[in-house]
Amino acid sequence: MVDHEVDTAAGTAVVDADVTDRRTSASDGVLARVRNGLGELTGALRRVAEHVLSDPEAAARSTIVELAERSGTSPATITRFCRAMGFEGYADLRLGIAAETGRARSAGWTVDIGREIQPGDPLARVLDQIMAADTRAMHDTAALLDLAEVERAAVAIAGATRVNIFGASGSALVGEEMQFSLHRIGVAAWAWNDIHEGLASAALLRTGDVALGISHTGQTRETIEMLAEAGSRGATTIALTGFPRSPLAELADIVLVTASQATTFRPDALSARHPQLVVLDLLYIAVAQRTHDRAHAAFRRTAQAVDGHKAAKGALS
Repeated sequence: MVDHEVDTAAGTAVVDADVTDRRTSASDGVLARVRNGLGELTGALRRVAEHVLSDPEAAARSTIVELAERSGTSPATITRFCRAMGFEGYADLRLGIAAETGRARSAGWTVDIGREIQPGDPLARVLDQIMAADTRAMHDTAALLDLAEVERAAVAIAGATRVNIFGASGSALVGEEMQFSLHRIGVAAWAWNDIHEGLASAALLRTGDVALGISHTGQTRETIEMLAEAGSRGATTIALTGFPRSPLAELADIVLVTASQATTFRPDALSARHPQLVVLDLLYIAVAQRTHDRAHAAFRRTAQAVDGHKAAKGALS
């Protein structure tokens, strides 16, 4: 059997370049890796990925010939796809998918994931679907996340004189949450979403400072420009994105990757918020651990400063 569409040179090059990097976590985050790598694949390799994502359980039960036929490719393409996902062969890929779908089924994640939310759906069903999608996205993020990169980012922030956080739209909201958390433990951090103000602030950074750029797609031009300016001034740059080969990730010193699980009315950019917050919460705690005495004292002082603005018990009864 021959492929209906041959792989382009670019797609094959991506596969070859990624083989070594992706040979980790043999049975963890297989589907998340496929989703994250989808934009990098072309031609027949992309068709295999799309087919696996459309019905993982069927893919786990298929022989290599059956999967090739159903995806309109060839066994050779399936083998290349396996290598791209970090597996020695098709048997290992099947086991990885089967293990992941088995865990998802036992946890109840597969009940509603991928189903469109209909106008007449009761809120109970909508809630179940949102919970299933978010739970799966956060588990996928945990499987994808490189903790060594989190460690590097935490060390850089803990030792920084100044931390700039850049983001636009929804990513700006996530950045503001991180800025608030860092300020509470005595880290001098600023969040910027205006390109002019952000560039001006980035231009004042220097070696030893840190810049964090947040963008799910990694293609937001304003965030890329601000992070690039910070990097050109010597600051350590960190990217939080769902696409490890995006323009934002390519220019960053440290890359933190998240996964997402889209639903009706919640495309990837919106469904990425909770996984982004999970990663930033982990990073914040890692910074607090490395600055324990300073962080503990700062947190206590900031808590005392606002304590007088809390309603006394029984005052509203």
